[in-house]
Amino acid sequence: MTDSALCDLSALELRRLIGRREISPVELLDACLARIAAINPAVNAIVAMDVERARAEAKAAEQAARCGDRLGPLAGLVIGVKDLDETAGLRTTYGSRQFETFVPEEDCGMVARLRAAGAIVLAKTNTPEFGAGANTVNPVYGPTGNPFDPALSCAGSSGGSAVALATGMLPLATGSDTGGSLRNPAAWCGIVGFRPTPGLVPSEKRGSGWSPLPVLGPMARNVPDLALFLSAMSGEDARDPLAAPVDPDTFFPLAECDLAGLRVAVTEDFGFAPVSAEVRGLFRDRIDRIRHLFGAVIEASPDMSGADEAFAVLRAEGMLARHLPTYRTRPYMLGPNLIANIEEGLGYSLADHARAHALQTAIARRVHAFFDRVDLILSPAMALQPMPWTVLAPMEIDGVGLRSYYHWLALAYGVTLAAHPAVVLPCGTDSRGLPFGLQVVGRRRGDAALVAAAAALERAFAGIPGCGRPLPDLAALAAMPPIRDRPGADMLAHVGRS
Repeated sequence: MTDSALCDLSALELRRLIGRREISPVELLDACLARIAAINPAVNAIVAMDVERARAEAKAAEQAARCGDRLGPLAGLVIGVKDLDETAGLRTTYGSRQFETFVPEEDCGMVARLRAAGAIVLAKTNTPEFGAGANTVNPVYGPTGNPFDPALSCAGSSGGSAVALATGMLPLATGSDTGGSLRNPAAWCGIVGFRPTPGLVPSEKRGSGWSPLPVLGPMARNVPDLALFLSAMSGEDARDPLAAPVDPDTFFPLAECDLAGLRVAVTEDFGFAPVSAEVRGLFRDRIDRIRHLFGAVIEASPDMSGADEAFAVLRAEGMLARHLPTYRTRPYMLGPNLIANIEEGLGYSLADHARAHALQTAIARRVHAFFDRVDLILSPAMALQPMPWTVLAPMEIDGVGLRSYYHWLALAYGVTLAAHPAVVLPCGTDSRGLPFGLQVVGRRRGDAALVAAAAALERAFAGIPGCGRPLPDLAALAAMPPIRDRPGADMLAHVGRS
């Protein structure tokens, strides 16, 4: 089998072939390296690699398979890790000049679990500075381009992971999500991103351990791959107050889901989110194409009153907890998104914080009650279709000003506040041939049921004209000049320079 063919197989099929000794993990590693060499210069998704360790682990996995040893669920699969998560011996910069040369001695908990499941960590994937923002560009590595047009943004903050998956450079990659950070790039790159219930994928790194806003999660090219990845990611970790024991068979193999038995609510904007006319039109078109799949479809939304206020305060609270010392001593080390969040946070009072927590609680209760009427909520994943990465964030939609650099992400952060699981599925393209993403929200703690429904939707979409997953033109990408040679690629080069 050719290197190119291996890269285009699903992670699930690759794992089966490795288990049957029909391919070697070494062959898969070589195929990924060849695809990275051909495609990555045009998009800059992969920013650091540990080829030596990956090759040693691939050879060990090959030997284990030959000897008939019991193999882990991810045995021999090459993966990428978002550059916000520590990888032993592999540079982890968080997209910040502060950590430009940092090489961790230990893996973070999630990476350790993935290695224990047999995954081979080859690469770090690009992210904006500390994940702040939905445009993957930072002062260390520069921008990551959209796989359908590298002059456009891939969104973020898990943009590098999304692009690596869309182009077949890696079969699996990790993400994280506060205001849509793995859902946003999934939508713009035509792959699948899953925001799990907080604590399902434990993280010992959250400074505010009880906050349900930031989560870690899986990204993949299809839902069965994502389910396999999630089964290895999830688990118990006493260092995360929100974590709980998880049955390893909860997510994989996938459960069956009869879409015809589901009641679905559809909403263009959750009643509060700014959304462009283009996206509203695309969403209505897709709903018309898939409406027949469900038992009942209603146009309705839970009451999201107070979502903008609550998210603004709670997001700023998290930023202050992490970055206020640097802001006070070395502000030149921080980029514009972090500065904006910190200065916004310094303007809030204790009363503002109390009100924000109360608003979030009320939203969560209303969303939970809404699911007495429906099984799923469908919405657009993003308020806009892809824009140039030279625009750090839009400040208006259809001529109407936005309240902050992250206000355009309200479709995602409204769901974040409710702490419900959500998945983004590719659902055709726009008039420019760029991916359109559909957000599907499930019941409280209903992660397994949501993943099963997503798999059924994905299968159905493949047979409906205009709803299948689009694929980027790899030959065109391979022929393009490096993205770092494009005008504006050094637009954040000054950050961190005193």
